[in-house]
Amino acid sequence: MSQQVSKATWAPPVRLEIADGIARITLDRPDAMNAVTTALAVALEQAIRVAGEDASVNVVVIRGAGGNFCAGGDFAEVQRLREEGPAALRSLFESFRGACEAVGEIRPPVIALVEGIAMAGGFELLQACDVVLVRDDARISDNHVNFGMVPGGGGSQRLPRIVGTQRALGLLLSGDRLTGVDAVDWGLAYRSFPADLFEAEAERFIGRLAQRRPDAVRTIKRLVREGLAVDLAAGLDLELEAVVSHIAGDAGGASVSAFADRKEGSA
Repeated sequence: MSQQVSKATWAPPVRLEIADGIARITLDRPDAMNAVTTALAVALEQAIRVAGEDASVNVVVIRGAGGNFCAGGDFAEVQRLREEGPAALRSLFESFRGACEAVGEIRPPVIALVEGIAMAGGFELLQACDVVLVRDDARISDNHVNFGMVPGGGGSQRLPRIVGTQRALGLLLSGDRLTGVDAVDWGLAYRSFPADLFEAEAERFIGRLAQRRPDAVRTIKRLVREGLAVDLAAGLDLELEAVVSHIAGDAGGASVSAFADRKEGSA
């Protein structure tokens, strides 16, 4: 059954809609290419956490309005906060960090749909998401260095963990631009689609994910996220405990029977 979230649970410039197991979060500053302000960062974290706490939500989708994902920090706001002093400036980056960290902390997987511009903070938000789907012609870069700036949304830390030190430093120091196709090649995205197929293929992927067993999907996300923070042996221990608990639990009987039936049918 479809469900709509009350507008009281979120605030502009972010939109949140929940229906049919899918929470759709839209960065809604299209005239500014969805550039990040403190208000947007705070609202984004709120929307992510509201979606994560909703038992009906199996997958969360983040995208930008107006054909762009996110152009990064809002220069006008950064300048204003700079004039107010370090404490005010820090609040912007802490708010955005909170939104990015919320992605990993909620139980459902978070899918980024990336088209148009995804630069600086937008690129950093992309890196924080669980799965990234991109248009072939997306324009992706960490362009901080082009303006004499440094990353402030996690790019100096997440990027090398995703693509390795050489590629991360090369990209961060050059400000070079990637396409959606490049992003898949670099391991920054899962799939890239031509412009005319992007919406349909992205919806097909999201719909499939929304139909998976929520407990299995959430456990897989947790294992990958937690496993990356520990050594291999500890990660394997986490997996062992999880698979025994999953199969032995209430969901296990149906899952094992379905698996057995499929194996027999393919024999």
